[in-house]
Amino acid sequence: QVQLVESGGGLVQAGGSLRLSCAASGSIFGLISTGWYRQASEKQRELVASITAGGSSTYTDSVKGRFTISRDNAKNTVYLQMTSLKPEDTAVYYCYVHRRVLGNTWGQGTQVTVSS
Repeated sequence: QVQLVESGGGLVQAGGSLRLSCAASGSIFGLISTGWYRQASEKQRELVASITAGGSSTYTDSVKGRFTISRDNAKNTVYLQMTSLKPEDTAVYYCYVHRRVLGNTWGQGTQVTVSS
């Protein structure tokens, strides 16, 4: 059973940066993609960034040019480097892995708060 442990969230001023990490324990055999969703208060969860097993990445429009997703296969860890943060980036950020047959596994979430 894979477990995902996120870290790196916190409080930052607008314009600042944070790096989120998501470490997977256990095998992620059959990985199709991994990435990050976020959910702001009273809003639906949205996909922020994802990266496929082949290394292709996608981003939601609002974070393009500011966020970068990367993966360290040796450490089974995915990162989200967030720069030029805005108050509207405030949300709980969840990492996930999507695997063949097994579907999605989610982390517990990490709070990111951007003050204006």
